[in-house]
Amino acid sequence: MSMAYEEYMKQMVKPMREELTRAGFQELTASEDVEKFMENAEGTTLVVVNSVCGCAAGLARPAATQAIMQSDKRPDQIVTVFAGQDKEATAKMREYFEGYEPSSPSMALLKGKEVVHFIPRYDIEGNSMEAIMENLKAAFEANC
Repeated sequence: MSMAYEEYMKQMVKPMREELTRAGFQELTASEDVEKFMENAEGTTLVVVNSVCGCAAGLARPAATQAIMQSDKRPDQIVTVFAGQDKEATAKMREYFEGYEPSSPSMALLKGKEVVHFIPRYDIEGNSMEAIMENLKAAFEANC
């Protein structure tokens, strides 16, 4: 790929990344970042697998940020990887989602390194932001 294309893509997805980082999500952009984070993972972690698709923009990212802001119980850590952009980091994080097919966008709630709740793309598409947010809030209530 050309450098111009790479730069274009970086600029195009910048606001998509910032929507989560502004809400306090730690962005893991390299497989080493994921390994380091997961080596020390304790408590609960919400992982958002970000994406450029419309259901990420209109549903997944807003639901994740709103659920975090509105929940009485919250995960100890909130992190994100970006499918299609940070490919190695996303692939490494998906190794921890044992038993779940790769899906983007998606969200996983982990206790330590174990997935205790997973929301794949097919549970994001066609649902309202409020329904996805309630799904997350119920998972936080049960696990955090």
